[in-house]
Amino acid sequence: MVIMDNNTLKPISGEKYRHQNGIKAIKDGIKVSVEYLDEESLKKPDWFKVPIPSGENFISLKNRVHKLNLSSVCEESKCPNIAECWNHKTATLMVMGSVCTRACKFCAVDTGNPNGWLDEDEPKNIADTIAFMSLVYVVLTSVDRDDLSDGGSSHIARCVYASKTLSPDLTIEVLSPDFKGNLAHLDILLRSGLDVFSQNIETVERLTHNVRDPRAGYDQTLRMLSHSSEKGFVTKSGMMLGHGEKKHEVIQTMKDLYNSGVKILTLGQYLRPTKNHLPVKNYIHPDEFKEYSDIGKEIGIEEVVAGPLIRSSYRADRAFINLKEKKHG
Repeated sequence: MVIMDNNTLKPISGEKYRHQNGIKAIKDGIKVSVEYLDEESLKKPDWFKVPIPSGENFISLKNRVHKLNLSSVCEESKCPNIAECWNHKTATLMVMGSVCTRACKFCAVDTGNPNGWLDEDEPKNIADTIAFMSLVYVVLTSVDRDDLSDGGSSHIARCVYASKTLSPDLTIEVLSPDFKGNLAHLDILLRSGLDVFSQNIETVERLTHNVRDPRAGYDQTLRMLSHSSEKGFVTKSGMMLGHGEKKHEVIQTMKDLYNSGVKILTLGQYLRPTKNHLPVKNYIHPDEFKEYSDIGKEIGIEEVVAGPLIRSSYRADRAFINLKEKKHG
């Protein structure tokens, strides 16, 4: 097992290591397995272009995040839009560390058991970073923390409260864990002062067990979304396409999300993080994404943001502003 400190090299993907705070984890979340190693992903089509991250605000925020030992899902998940969002003063910060207790087969976040570890200074550090960078819209997301009695809901709530206290005009979206479906724990988070509640359905019902960790569930996610909507919160979800889902399955999922009160939906192309993760089954052309966007809006979802490089937090501020303008227009 590799022991991590400031003087050692990073472990290779799929390798066990010990984090500098003592947590045992698996790099990039999925162990090396022969199941997918020999199954090649499709070659990216010519129209699929991923920009190289750059820009003054991007570099400044990146340095700040690393200095305070914060985690950004933008970096952990290798998001292709990181520079665009950070340069527009929107960011997605990941709380409760960078080690998740679950192992979804699409996700490159490290997997392990933090055994109750939390950074008690994190709410203050998150709030200070947001204020320092004059961010106007922040998505707070989190690894799943099944090792905590409340799934971490109270810690995330403290991060929201601290950030709102220091930056009263800030809009906060929480891309939330599922808290094992515990609605009482969800209520702790909903009382924190957040503006948008988000939880990703990730894929169609048929593929959920193969794509997501077994402790996640299609119906469980819909219940969490419905509860948030019934409490009056702007409710959001997201899906990845490219796992071999059928068109009618995508449409049915959008109907299920609409019936659960979802107002904002993102649809993006799944990209394989490492060879240990699920291979890409198909690439969806931009015209198909446009068709799905139109269908979603016809179903009744008010904001559908769809495209190959779209991720659940991509320019989240614009979707929220558009929704508010429709409401007050």
